[in-house]
Amino acid sequence: MVPYEDFDVTADIKAIRKACKGLGTDEEAIVQILANRSAAQRLEIKQAYFEKYDDDILSYKEAYTQVHERDLEADVEGDTSGDVRNLLVSLLQASRDEGYEVDEALAEQDATALFEAGEGRFGTDESTFSYILSHRNYMQLQATFKVYESLSGTDILDTIDSEATGTLKDCYITLVRCAKNPQLYFARRLNAAMKGLGTDEDTLIRIIVGRSEIDLETVKDMYLEKYDVTLKDALDSECGGDFKRLLIEILH
Repeated sequence: MVPYEDFDVTADIKAIRKACKGLGTDEEAIVQILANRSAAQRLEIKQAYFEKYDDDILSYKEAYTQVHERDLEADVEGDTSGDVRNLLVSLLQASRDEGYEVDEALAEQDATALFEAGEGRFGTDESTFSYILSHRNYMQLQATFKVYESLSGTDILDTIDSEATGTLKDCYITLVRCAKNPQLYFARRLNAAMKGLGTDEDTLIRIIVGRSEIDLETVKDMYLEKYDVTLKDALDSECGGDFKRLLIEILH
């Protein structure tokens, strides 16, 4: 999404207010506004709407507080255990390097550590895998995976498939796929959300809205390349109503 050129926050909040009042809701009007504004503009709309019509959303604020009153990290620690808990807590602590620099020496060091923690020993040292996958930036991890393949002759995903099990294995595979090609990962997730009986609408919303101002165009390209159908056509056949119209509007 790009900023709407003729943006008028006052006009937008009045239009949204009008669309929500009276008998029924004018979903089309709301879709046209929210789907065609940038994140910064939507935030401005939200703040302006709250300042002018805060009586309407007090109940939403109270409900949100009731739902999210507990600390997420504490809940994860309480509901998981062992290596899975350690990995998830590490991820929640946001310790990952978010830069783009690649240290070739570190890549060789990490690749060797991963080999020695997995294929090169009896059993698997999960702490080494968890630390590297949760702390290194994606470019660094890509370099590490290339060195690992040269060192072991095995793709890192194949190693994880043979060395890890259960939920921890699923976590590792997700982290590696995100690091290798995040757009392809999101394309896979979108496809999985539309396969089988029923549609995982939460996943569709989270990915399409979340990536709309980052790399949605590339995700669309990856989806077409992987599944030989456009993401728009897939959504058109699997979704319906205002929900479908909103997602397709964002795709444009």
